[in-house]
Amino acid sequence: MLFCQPSGWQLFTERNPPTFFVAVLTDINSERHYCACFTFWEAVESAQEEEEEEEKEPSSPVQPAQLFAPKSLVLVSRLDHAEVFRNSLGLIYTIYVDGLSVSLENPACPLCCCLAPHASGLTISLGAGDRQVIQTPINDSLPVSSCSVALLFRQLGITNVLYLFCAALTEHKILFLSSSYQRLTDACRALLALMFPLKYSFTYVPILPAQLLEVLSTPTPFIIGVHSIFQSETQELLDVVIADLDGGTVNVPECVHISLLPEPLLQQTREALSMVLDPELEVADLAFPPSTISASSLKMQDKEIRAVFLRLFAQLLQGYRWCLHIIRIHPEPVIRFHKAAFLGQRGLTEDDFLTKVLEGMAFAGFVTERGAPYRSIDLFDELVAYEVKRMRAEEGNKQKILRHIKELAEKLYKNENPYPAVTMHKVQKPTEGCHLRLHQKPFPRLDEGTVQWIIDQATAKLQTAPPAVKAEKKCMVPSGPPIAAIMERNGNALANSARRLEVVRNCISYVFENKMLEAKKLFPAVLRAMKGRAARHCLTQELNLHVQQNRAVLDHQQFDFIIRMMNCCLQDCTAMDEHGIAAALLPLVTAFCRKLSPGITQFAYSCVQEHVVWTNIQFWEAMFYCDVQNHIRALYLDNNEENHADEVRR
Repeated sequence: MLFCQPSGWQLFTERNPPTFFVAVLTDINSERHYCACFTFWEAVESAQEEEEEEEKEPSSPVQPAQLFAPKSLVLVSRLDHAEVFRNSLGLIYTIYVDGLSVSLENPACPLCCCLAPHASGLTISLGAGDRQVIQTPINDSLPVSSCSVALLFRQLGITNVLYLFCAALTEHKILFLSSSYQRLTDACRALLALMFPLKYSFTYVPILPAQLLEVLSTPTPFIIGVHSIFQSETQELLDVVIADLDGGTVNVPECVHISLLPEPLLQQTREALSMVLDPELEVADLAFPPSTISASSLKMQDKEIRAVFLRLFAQLLQGYRWCLHIIRIHPEPVIRFHKAAFLGQRGLTEDDFLTKVLEGMAFAGFVTERGAPYRSIDLFDELVAYEVKRMRAEEGNKQKILRHIKELAEKLYKNENPYPAVTMHKVQKPTEGCHLRLHQKPFPRLDEGTVQWIIDQATAKLQTAPPAVKAEKKCMVPSGPPIAAIMERNGNALANSARRLEVVRNCISYVFENKMLEAKKLFPAVLRAMKGRAARHCLTQELNLHVQQNRAVLDHQQFDFIIRMMNCCLQDCTAMDEHGIAAALLPLVTAFCRKLSPGITQFAYSCVQEHVVWTNIQFWEAMFYCDVQNHIRALYLDNNEENHADEVRR
């Protein structure tokens, strides 16, 4: 009842034209249900008016005003097919208002019995000379947006939508305002479509009834839509980002800080969106601009915008599968994402936006849903695995970028419209102006017995029909190139790094060969080299080789050299250990030792205990899980497979 008339049930002095919108309800299991509401107005007479009419003299020229009350036809479904809902409820209204020779029970019952297709389009008829096509996307994991994303950009513009996008990903409260209920639903749906492959997991109410406005004071993040007549009641919300769809503005309170995309991704995204939304901008300064510029249709422009954000997520999350770790201490394996390693390898440990995204609920759900190595894959998986190098190679070339965007848009459009040739609907509409008829009979009550009989007949037919099962194709999820292989490397920097690594290797060799004079000469250069991540990794690898050669027991000079190098390595490590240096040193500090006296041995860990990384409980949890995984791998994999796996990881 609340969602049928979100602004409240009111009487009107005029008969308004019918309205339609789709509200979204969420049940206790976080499953969404789509509530399609078709509303029209009927003449009513209140008891008060009847009493006033009786009290008046018969000859009185003043007649009471005619009042009209809203009546709603409601269809609730677990599937989002707004156009089918609009046509179906509109057809029932047409039968009623135009007096067609069709029983109202006939079109109402098929709606309750129709099963959505799993593998192909389904043509249905409600028994009133209509023909409708229900199409399900080829891949259910890709959201269906129709034109909603393109409309959101038309209403708010590039900068404002990017603010909302970043606010949603970093778990801020977002409130949409509009005088149109359907635009509220479309805007909320568009924002969720832009977030793909992440899924929003907080409060999501595209149309909030007036009686529930106190929900806006909740401390948790949300995406909510409210009719603009209640705008005055939102002025005191100090921590809510408010987007006015009708006015095209986004208001960010002073106490709210929205972390934006890291550069250069932010600028690249803006430029790509400009190419899609305003293609004339590229030729505006030409002395001889082309006579015609091909503009995409609204539906295709919608998919092109989504393609821009799909590319953005592929660049943000490139190489994420190389940072997935499996926890095997539970009866069922749990997949964990090594956030510190991901940020460290990308060089984004200080980036506020990406850190918040990786710590959010949406990304936790992303890891749970997409972390499995064997499952069905979609367009995002293919993009991350095979197209990241292409995107980096095409940076700066606008024509190639636009070509790639259009290729992705075609795939998104085909997924949403797999059978465009059969999407023609044939649905009778009511006579124009029919809602203004003076003597319209009230909408009749449906006969329950007839409805139940028709439903039983349709159900019996469905039971004998073969079930339409969509074949799920599972495969090994491609990991794509490692992060280190993706990141740009400068040739001079590579040569310089190679010289530093050679210095580190030579110094360690001199230490273990007891050539202390040579080691002392190289030691200052080694300490300078330790500022770089590559040199620190080189140190751990070289020390590990000597442990494997049973050369872990050192004399006093050797021990002092090794301890100084270890401390130098660890002093630049943060508590996150984003580069894995502390993790690599941990088994080494328990291996290297020296004899202080007969029966007394000092291990290296006693000399490196003061570093901040050892105080982080998450580091020790990760090390424990990794140790369990390594022991399991050693148990089940032979040496050749293990060596090959190590080479791939490097």
